Amino acid sequence: MDKVAILIPCYNEAKTIKKVVEDFKRELPEATIYVYDNNSKDGTDKIAREAGAVVRYETRQGKGNVIRTMFREIDAEAYIMVDGDDTYPAESAKEMVKAVLEENVDMVVGDRLSSTYFKENKRPFHNVGNVTVRALINRIYKSDIRDVMTGLRAFSYKFVKTFPVMSKGFELETEMTIHCLDKNMKTKNIIIEYRDRPADSPSKLNTIPDGIKVIKTIFGFYKNYKPMEFFTLLACLLSIIGLAFFVPVFIDFLHRGVVKIPTLVVSVLFFLCAVQSFFSGMTLDNIIKNSKQTFEMRLIDCERELKDRKGK
Repeated sequence: MDKVAILIPCYNEAKTIKKVVEDFKRELPEATIYVYDNNSKDGTDKIAREAGAVVRYETRQGKGNVIRTMFREIDAEAYIMVDGDDTYPAESAKEMVKAVLEENVDMVVGDRLSSTYFKENKRPFHNVGNVTVRALINRIYKSDIRDVMTGLRAFSYKFVKTFPVMSKGFELETEMTIHCLDKNMKTKNIIIEYRDRPADSPSKLNTIPDGIKVIKTIFGFYKNYKPMEFFTLLACLLSIIGLAFFVPVFIDFLHRGVVKIPTLVVSVLFFLCAVQSFFSGMTLDNIIKNSKQTFEMRLIDCERELKDRKGK
């Protein structure tokens, strides 16, 4: 079992991967550096191996698939996950690892948005997207996560071994954040410097499609993790629509004694859907509470596993 594992998912990062591996090796010489190559065509794996990293492969395309394999295969007391594009400095790694090992933090967020991100990043839609996603998540989960989309994070053994990776692409970071908040795991923000990608190393992100995926992920997890709130809001919306159909019918009945049956039927259907939505939320909320109890027991098992592995 490693004391510290540095996890670097890579797809065509030949221009930057050597520097990333060497920087983190310098800052954390005791760490084992794992580079997982995701079907690169530019020799990323060879360069990483020559720089001193342990190179492994994941043939299913997508960052989510790579992280799923990493989390399953690597056992460590503390993990650093960083992109291979040399946009995140290694100088913050020691502080992040210390937060995990000494402060029992489950997820340390490398906060770019409070430092140089808006100055360095040359893609304005990315800036807007990062701020919007952060605001949405903090509002929904009443949290204070400073950077939802950052590619530099540190994790505890408990987080890594209990995190169910559902996403396949770049919405993974959002999924990690929501999971940590929902399960009441300990988080910490650490401000880091950020530098834009080299000019000859283009970003893999597609701003609009990936942004839509992230927003869908947020609301999907809101529905799954907070069903009572979600379905109560839906019930209120359906009730308002039903009321909008019902009021004219009621006014006509008072004034002329005439009832528009089709409109009344539509109104009643919306009210019935609202009632069904509310009770669906109640049922799912009870299921979620039972799931959280099971998760707490899983955390206890993870703590025992970690102690056993450290004792060997």
